[in-house]
Amino acid sequence: MIKPTKSARNRRLILILSTFAAALTLGGCGGGDSGDTIKIGEFASLTGATASFGTSSHNGSIMVIDAANASGGVLGKKIKLITQDDQSKPGEAATAVRKLISRDRVVALIGEIASSRSLEAGPIAQQSKIPMVSPGSTNPNVTKVGDYIFRVCFIDPFQGTVMAKFTLSSLKKTRVAVLTDVRQDYSVGLAQFYKDYLTKNGGTIVSEQSYSSGDQDFKAQLTSIKGANPEVLFVPGYYNEVGLIARQARELGITVPMLGGDGWDSPTLTQIGGAALENTFFSNHFSVEDKNPVIQDFVCTYRERFKKDPDGMAALGYDAAKVLLDAMTRAGTTEPAKVRDALAATVDFQGVTGKISIDPDRNATKPAVVLAIRDGGFHFAETIAP
Repeated sequence: MIKPTKSARNRRLILILSTFAAALTLGGCGGGDSGDTIKIGEFASLTGATASFGTSSHNGSIMVIDAANASGGVLGKKIKLITQDDQSKPGEAATAVRKLISRDRVVALIGEIASSRSLEAGPIAQQSKIPMVSPGSTNPNVTKVGDYIFRVCFIDPFQGTVMAKFTLSSLKKTRVAVLTDVRQDYSVGLAQFYKDYLTKNGGTIVSEQSYSSGDQDFKAQLTSIKGANPEVLFVPGYYNEVGLIARQARELGITVPMLGGDGWDSPTLTQIGGAALENTFFSNHFSVEDKNPVIQDFVCTYRERFKKDPDGMAALGYDAAKVLLDAMTRAGTTEPAKVRDALAATVDFQGVTGKISIDPDRNATKPAVVLAIRDGGFHFAETIAP
């Protein structure tokens, strides 16, 4: 027997390590379905600037997972939800998804709420052929990443149209100022779709101003807006800045109605904005005041578990997990390609945010609600269908 040389042993070791590393990167080949456990990954902003979004969506998702496991799991196996905190930071969502796929070998993903973070992580899921279901990313480009990317929320072209219709038909206002967060794809897209519908249907944009996430002082932009004498101020931003904008707008004497999108939906909004948010409205995915038994059962269960009312992001996290588990059940397997096909075939799934049908572009077709902020709470104003 000829003893291998040192260089030959080194080459053999390198080959073994390379093979092992390659196996780890093949998380998309069903590695998350082993033994008696199905691994599902979740990436969410549990800390940082938009922690309210991630915490709520996670609460909704874990309710579904826990209920499913208490009933025997899915396909006879228990589900393990592996959650990564992307800290509300650029770059972290991509890192989180790489870990979930290559290290944890999940068979599917839930996330994110923020469109920018879904756009960052989506290409990784697509390349790995791992189905990804976003609870709340409304920018239309999110699902354009590829055929493994889905969402259970409506999209910004619809949401922008909803609020423009509300401006013109319900408030009967035509002169609008727009204040956009230029660092968020969500805000930029929603502003554009709102403006497109408004201006094509008799409205006028009298002032356009911008800010960046994290800003604290908006007085220069608001002073310019006040000089344009608008009848409505549309602010398609996230709750942290919106609360400050509302306070500073009222301090400057801007008393017109303020409008926004689902990025407003957080209890933190009213904690920051207080009474300045009276006479404001935003589009959202559901209302706790809806008497539908499906919604009221969800609201009561959520209140009992978390000792507070669910917001729209909690409802979306719940629906994202529900739709994903339903797809696995219908597929009869956790093989990613077959789960993808089952997700694409979802029709009239009864969620807490409405009946969900997935269209050919992997977007959810469903209605929106408009909520009014009154006496420090969010109250149902009207429903607007697609």
